[in-house]
Formats: sequence, C-alpha cells, structure tokens
Amino acid sequence: MNRVLVIDDDVAVLNYFMILLTQTQRYFVRVLSDSSKAFEMIDSGQFDAILLDMDMPVVHGREVLEYVKQKHPGIEVIVITGVEDVQLAVESMKTGAYDYLCKPVDETRLLLVLERALERSQLRDEISKLRDQARLEGLRHKEAFKGIITQNKSFLRVLQRVDQIAESENYVLIWGESGTGKELVAKAIHQISRRRDKPFIAVNAGTFASELFSSEFFGHERGAFTGAVNSKAGFFEKADGGTLMLDEIGELELPVQSKLLRVLQEGEYFRVGSTEKRGADVRIIACTNKDLAEEIEKGRFRRDLYYRLNICSVFLPPLRDREGDVELLANWFLEKHNHTNSKSISLIEQDVIDLLEIYDYPGNVRELDNIIAEAVVVETGRTLTRRSLPRYVLNAVSSSRSSTVPPSERKSLSDVEAEHIRHMLELTEGNRTAAAEILGISRVSLISKIKRYGIDIKPAGGNGHTAEE
Repeated sequence: MNRVLVIDDDVAVLNYFMILLTQTQRYFVRVLSDSSKAFEMIDSGQFDAILLDMDMPVVHGREVLEYVKQKHPGIEVIVITGVEDVQLAVESMKTGAYDYLCKPVDETRLLLVLERALERSQLRDEISKLRDQARLEGLRHKEAFKGIITQNKSFLRVLQRVDQIAESENYVLIWGESGTGKELVAKAIHQISRRRDKPFIAVNAGTFASELFSSEFFGHERGAFTGAVNSKAGFFEKADGGTLMLDEIGELELPVQSKLLRVLQEGEYFRVGSTEKRGADVRIIACTNKDLAEEIEKGRFRRDLYYRLNICSVFLPPLRDREGDVELLANWFLEKHNHTNSKSISLIEQDVIDLLEIYDYPGNVRELDNIIAEAVVVETGRTLTRRSLPRYVLNAVSSSRSSTVPPSERKSLSDVEAEHIRHMLELTEGNRTAAAEILGISRVSLISKIKRYGIDIKPAGGNGHTAEE
C-alpha cells in the first residue's frame, strides 16, 4: 500500500483528502496541518507521494518542495493551491513537482494524477533495482559501471570481462558500432585501475592529420614552427600517469600510425622543436567502430600497431542484440529528459515500446537517448505516445514490418505479449509473482502490463477479475 502525506494548513481540507483517499483502500494516508513540522515528518515517514498546499504560514510550500527534491528526490510531489497561478505552476514543475492542481480539486483528476505519479515512482524504483541487480552479477567494482544501464546477460558478461582486465596495465582495444558506449567502458577501466587518481584524457584520434599529430600528441616548444608563440603540452604529457583514450583509432593515417607505434614501443617521445626525451607513462585504451583485421588486409592499418594495441580486447554488442535493454533504457532516458525539460511524463505507451524494440538503431544507445529526448520535448500529454516519436523511426519500422512479414501473418507485439502473459497466468493459476518469475520480469512490470492490456485473471476456483493492485 502506497504511503501518502497531505500537508495543508486547512483542517477541513485535510479531512476531505483523508476520507477521499482512504476509501479507495489503496493508500495509507497521513495528514499534517503544521508546516513547521513538515521536514521532520518527511524524513521519518518513508512516503511515496505528497499532496502539498503551497500557500501556508510559517513554512511556505515552495520551501517544502525544494527540501523534498533535495533530500528525498524519489518522493513524487503534487502541488495544490487555492489560487490559479500559472507562474507558480511552472516554477513548481521546474523544481520537480509531478503536477499542479487548483482548489477546489476535482476528485477524478486528483486520483488519476496521484495514480500516475505513483506509477512513475514505481517505474523509477524498478529501473534502479534492475540497474543495481545488473551491477551485482559478478562485478567487483560496481561503482565504476554506474553510467551503464543493462539487464542483458550477454552484455553483463562483457562488463565482467572489463572488470577483470581493468586492474592490469595492459593496453585495451574496445571495438563496436558508434553509440555502443565505448567511452563509458573506457572510463570504467580507468576508474578501476591504479591510475584512477591521475588524468583520463579522451581524444578523437581520427581528426588529426599527419602534420598536426606530433604537435597535438607530443607537444611543442616555443618557436618550433610558425605560429608556435608559446610552449604547449601534448596529450601524452597531459595524461601522464593516467589513461589516454584514443577514439576512432581506425581513422588514423598510416604515417600517424607509425609515429604512435614508435612511442608505444619505446615508451618515450620528443616535443616538436626539442631534443629532450620525455617518458610516456600512460595506459592506452584504443576505440574503433571498424574491423581492424579487415583494415589490415586492405592495407589501411598497420599489423604491428594492431598487435601492440590488442593485448586485451573488448567487443561491445549493438543495442539491437541486447535483448531486454531497449525498454529499460527508454524508461531511464524518460526520467533523464523529464528532469532536463521540467516535464512529468509518467509512462511510455506499450505501442511505443513495441516500435522501439523493432527499430534497428544504427546509432545504438546514443540514438535511443536522442529519440526519447525529442519525444519528451514534443509530447504534450502525460504518456509518451507514438505521435511524439521522430518520423524517421516510424517510417523505418513501418518499412521493416512490411518487407519481412506477410500481410496475413502480421500481428502486433502487444497482442503477442498479452497472449503470452495470459498463458503464464493460466499456468500459475493467477499467481502474479510466479508468472513474473517465469516471464523474467519484475512483479511491478507484470501488474503494469496486466492493467495496460486489461487482462482478466481467473484464479483456480474463483471468478475472473481484472487486476487492481
């Protein structure tokens, strides 16, 4: 049962909300008329949502809202006021309020807003738990992977390999398509290594032509060439003692590859215009979206440099191969962009999830992030619908469906999923916990899907009923 706190200086209003919410038998309700005690009660109450009057004596509602979002960001706050003030509504939403209601409050709207706020809170908790579970499966250095969201077992095995090789001093080659998270993994390796307290420098190596490479990577002395008015440290010097990530290593020109190889072999270099040797105390993490073995065969990449870099290799799979991660990531990005844009979109429509899971993602996780970012900005309602998705995504999915599935056999993923859930519920005689375990999803997710599809649960020996939990 969700715990709801109502804060209002009007006792009559508190009594009204107490009766309204408790008669639903879905909420444990506490009320508070003295706003000076709000912080203490919030700290001790473990509430899921707060109905907050803004115009109160002693402590203003704005102060309470700011306190909640700073100290207890997981609590959803619904702001209530007796005066319709658009500016106050905007400010409240920017501070983190879920929604804004004006007295006299419409009962139906209040209950709907409260239910959606709690659904969003549950979804956020579920995503957080899934992320924590992912970290716990064999990862010794969990905090290093905090920016990586996954529940896919194959990808978790990749992270376990990263966890194992990170503590060594060996060079690492990370390869995978654009947007798969190569820099996040490189940063995780750095955080786990003994070099964690030294610099991490990420460089797009492919952007430097041969004539600029030496100056940018090794540095130069004043007067070394026209325009060198001051001495300059290169990337190797800036990363001294730490990690130098070379992104797009497959784009390096052959002459540049030779210069890089020499430094890696000898462990030293010269600034341009200097005869003083400098030690190259850096760990190299090279990243590429190209098949370097193929580039070697085509004469575009040095074999000896490849072997020098490829002491430990990590392949990051594309998002389309990470089963189960699209919905998880989409909801994660929804929370992220809700916060960025002061929005309160609580759910992603199942039809949208179906579309997102079909899409091919040439830009991988980064592209999904951008898709949700645009959809959040465009969406005007409380649920992310297909009308807010970028047109190119809808067109690509439509084309994919038309070309691969005969018209007579086309069936929506929603229908297939609903049938599968019904079958599992029949097998478990309506036991949602058991059904969720078989389906490989959380109980909260299952209940959400049961509601969404209007699935009728028929426990053994009982009458059918639709889930209300």
